[in-house]
Amino acid sequence: MNEIKENFKYFISEHKEIYDAYSNYGKLVHEKGGPLDAKTRALLKVSTSSVVNNKYALETHIRKAFDASCTKEEIEHVILLTAPSVGFPNMMESMMIFRQVLENK
Repeated sequence: MNEIKENFKYFISEHKEIYDAYSNYGKLVHEKGGPLDAKTRALLKVSTSSVVNNKYALETHIRKAFDASCTKEEIEHVILLTAPSVGFPNMMESMMIFRQVLENK
């Protein structure tokens, strides 16, 4: 995860205006995009990151879900729900990432 953080810092330092625009867009989508509460949005992002098999995004969104007061059980349930759509192996990889986050929490 450290290399991801370093890459993120690089991106911000080299492309600050683009980062600021993207960050503002994300903020607007969360705050003005619709009626979903913070917990629901966080769980959807865990699910989406799991489904597209983006392990770095999944780890980040699991941490953010905890910050949004999601419980371990809620996050795990969202990951389990992905299996029928994207397959058992993909879900198991997401579960492994979830367990790693728990171990390092």
